[in-house]
Amino acid sequence: MQTNRLGASDLMVTEIGFGCMTVGTDEAKAVPLIQEALDLGINFLDTSDLYDAGRNEELVGKAIQGRRDKVILATKVGNRRIPGQEGWVWDPSKAYILSAVKDSLRRLQTDYIDLYQLHGGTLDDPIDETIEAFEQLKREGVIRHYGISSIRPNVIREYAARSSIVSVMNQYSILDRRAEEEVLPLLLEQGISVIARGPVASGALAENKNVTKGYLDHSVEEIAAVREKLASMVDNTRSMSQLAIRYSLSHPAVATVIPGASSREQLLQNIEAANVPPLTKEEIAAIRSFSKANRYEQHR
Repeated sequence: MQTNRLGASDLMVTEIGFGCMTVGTDEAKAVPLIQEALDLGINFLDTSDLYDAGRNEELVGKAIQGRRDKVILATKVGNRRIPGQEGWVWDPSKAYILSAVKDSLRRLQTDYIDLYQLHGGTLDDPIDETIEAFEQLKREGVIRHYGISSIRPNVIREYAARSSIVSVMNQYSILDRRAEEEVLPLLLEQGISVIARGPVASGALAENKNVTKGYLDHSVEEIAAVREKLASMVDNTRSMSQLAIRYSLSHPAVATVIPGASSREQLLQNIEAANVPPLTKEEIAAIRSFSKANRYEQHR
């Protein structure tokens, strides 16, 4: 599988990664699914301390035992659970980051994290303090590199200008092209890679999907119209979801996509996208002609 450099780092990630959030909490199903992804050539796994209250990190940790050196492991921090309370609170403080990383390392059964990501971010955060925490962890060898997971253009601009982030995780698909106007050009210019999540738009661009609800600012009818146009571009060499994954990979700022999978069938479909030829300029232009160039109206 093709690998791409993540920003200015020494991390070479497969263009198809695995967003592990979707594997569930059953160890007997989740661990073999993650291991099969690795066996089939994926080297980039993304998780978070937030997913299933840390259970997802535990499962990823079990799956990578004996092959840690073959895996580019990414997790996230910033959402703090308070014992006895429902949900979580946002906490990008240095103290919390330095504390939370220890719990992630324990659950992941490793002594270092390849890519540690801030799981959100606002302009009201103590950004310099947050950056200081990640830089300290880098110096200590606890993490190799860091990035942020954000869809907010102004927050992304701040970190691009003030930190040494190597990546931004951003939702990007045919049905969510918001990043194309501001975020992707900025990151491409700065040499910061995009990790594209949601390439299949929560299943709205999956095969044989009966779409019953909207997605972002798309109505059910609008999604059906896009699917109908995409169907004319599907043939025996590529499915609709693979076409969608290739679209997310078509922008030069994108280093990897991380589609999720809760079954072996979905995983194999995702991985096979690596063997599908890249979209041509004409195909990209055609897709953009019949899909919305939606724009960030909030989170600016």
